[in-house]
Amino acid sequence: MVATRQSHQQRKPSDFTTRLALLALTAEKNALLMQAYALCQHCDDMRRQNMAIEMVEILAELNLDADSLATAYLTPYYLANKVTIDTVTEKLGDHVAMLLTGVSQMATISTLAHQGKETVQIDNIRRMLLAMVEDVRAVVIKLAEQVCHLREVKNADEEERVIAAKETRDIFAPLANRLGIGQLKWELEDLSFRYLHPQIYKNIAKQLDDKRLAREAYMEDMVAQVTNRLTEAGINADVYGRPKHIYSIYKKMAQKNYEFDQLFDIRAMRIVVDKLQDCYAALGIVHTSWRHLNKEFDDYIATPKQNGYQSIHTVVFGPEGKTVEIQIRTHDMHQDAELGVAAHWMYKEGALPARGSGYEQKISWLRKLLQWQEEVVDGSDLADELKNQVVEDRVYVFTPRGDIFDLPLGATPLDFAYYIHSNVGHRCIGAKVFGKIVPFTYQLSTGDQVEILTQKQANPSRDWLNPSLGYIKSSRARAKIHHWFKQLDRDKNLSAGKEILDNELQKLELTYKDLEPAIKRFNFKELDDLMVAIGAGDVRLNQLLNFVSDRNDDEPKLRFKNPSKVSGDKNGIVVDGVGSLMSHVAKCCRPVPGEDIIGYITQGRGIAVHKMNCDAFEKLREKKPERVISVSWSDEINGSYALTIKVEATDRAGLIRDISAVLANEKVNVLNMNVNTLEDKQLALFSMQIEVHDLSGTNRLLAKLHQIEGVHNAKRS
Repeated sequence: MVATRQSHQQRKPSDFTTRLALLALTAEKNALLMQAYALCQHCDDMRRQNMAIEMVEILAELNLDADSLATAYLTPYYLANKVTIDTVTEKLGDHVAMLLTGVSQMATISTLAHQGKETVQIDNIRRMLLAMVEDVRAVVIKLAEQVCHLREVKNADEEERVIAAKETRDIFAPLANRLGIGQLKWELEDLSFRYLHPQIYKNIAKQLDDKRLAREAYMEDMVAQVTNRLTEAGINADVYGRPKHIYSIYKKMAQKNYEFDQLFDIRAMRIVVDKLQDCYAALGIVHTSWRHLNKEFDDYIATPKQNGYQSIHTVVFGPEGKTVEIQIRTHDMHQDAELGVAAHWMYKEGALPARGSGYEQKISWLRKLLQWQEEVVDGSDLADELKNQVVEDRVYVFTPRGDIFDLPLGATPLDFAYYIHSNVGHRCIGAKVFGKIVPFTYQLSTGDQVEILTQKQANPSRDWLNPSLGYIKSSRARAKIHHWFKQLDRDKNLSAGKEILDNELQKLELTYKDLEPAIKRFNFKELDDLMVAIGAGDVRLNQLLNFVSDRNDDEPKLRFKNPSKVSGDKNGIVVDGVGSLMSHVAKCCRPVPGEDIIGYITQGRGIAVHKMNCDAFEKLREKKPERVISVSWSDEINGSYALTIKVEATDRAGLIRDISAVLANEKVNVLNMNVNTLEDKQLALFSMQIEVHDLSGTNRLLAKLHQIEGVHNAKRS
């Protein structure tokens, strides 16, 4: 069956002090835990208390320090707002309070598993990354909380179990693996697999249980024989059968298309020795005593896994010709494999893991990600890169000097160049693998030696961003290229953003001073940076206006027009003081929702709606001022509106493709398009009739068109 830890298998008493005594902790840990318990005693919630002490039991087996155990106990109460951070600071000190804050910031990791990119908040991800790097104990505590959550939903409805299992499978179990915490990884994987594939789980569990007694008797004999041979050779070793995990069995069956009886490692044992040289001495004894299977031999000591895991794996034909998988490692390697980053804590208050240990290797990817995130604007890019680092298979490639880089599977030489440094990627003009020129679309393999060829001037191509061309795989490279073009187009974006904001602020009767809180909210240093982001489309206009609107309650001066919901006619037009009457959008100016409009009563065709600054309307008003009527846009507009935009650009190859890509990305429906070229001036003039839904979408489209290389002007006709 599933190999869960002992604390979960035993029937446990319900009171806190008895369960705490069973853990046999140090006096320091007991004292701090009793303080945490006293802090939460006022909360009469047995379910939350059970979860709190269960988290402590899990982490006690990982040998975490007193601060970590106290934080684990407080976590369920703190996340439910039953205790405050100020109270924790006062009663238990700054260390626990800071660690508790870090754990709470880890909540963002769940959004990576089941929320769309549009909901990903880059600030939350950045805070989470910072918490992970500053104190990796926060990650371990969060993983323990997820184990408890999976256990708790065992009797919940199926939907809740599946949601918990999917986020565990997609994020938490891979994260435990990346940090090398085998004890948590196995239970996370097995429980999530049990909820997602209950029938397959039961079938494998039954097959394991059916032959359990015979397998245990066989392994006892095998362990005794191995122990005797090692003792005769003077090797001090712990030899024992190791538990099987159902998910790992299923994964091997699926990957190799094996039936249960074909698996080599249903019978498995482990040899743990004192010294590195004893590993290979033990291997020699095993291989001379029993015939081994060549294709099932792996030396992860010479070549560790990406999470730092080290061990020798071999499969031998034991007594009766039955296959037995044997793992050979030192005690230190075993600690690393089971505890991962948790193995490197010195278990003293405020102490840091020993430098030069495997700890640094296990979190180096986090440090690199934290450095890179400074350049990222789009939260989805950072979320993708974090998921890739945790979940995706990696390839390991070398520079000519022997430096090693790990990249996502399918990475190209351009990805490699950008992983080295932004400027190397920007100046890249080619690449060599083992001294031979390869195309940018070449997919790197583990062990490749890659040399990047560069030029003096940075000159990235927009084609690199086209996913269908296959130039880059990683979100990191994509974000750096995007960042370069954004800086290149800063002046254009600044002008476009200023125009967009000028129009909106005028309508809302606001000034630039009213936007000062928004500058800080969107992480910019000055107003120009916010304008650039608006012009580039990195900050959506409706996001900005919603933020300003939300401050309306606290700052009465920010008043928006039409505060109550008003329904209009089929065109979304409301006649002030009357309501919905027959209307149509004037063809001379074609106003769209969000623009200032005015109505003119026609003969037999209802009300013609013009832009407030329409020249044709001014002439009509001069002749028949009595027919002018105030109109406005409805609050609930679902229709689309046709308008014409004109683009003037330097004629070049790929121009139509780039313009079409922008239209497609903005989901704009093009009704017709005409292109005229002026060969003597090398100009291309586009006239397009498109369907739009509102002014902000139109302004965003124009801003994006302005960013295209060679575009001089893009405006409404």
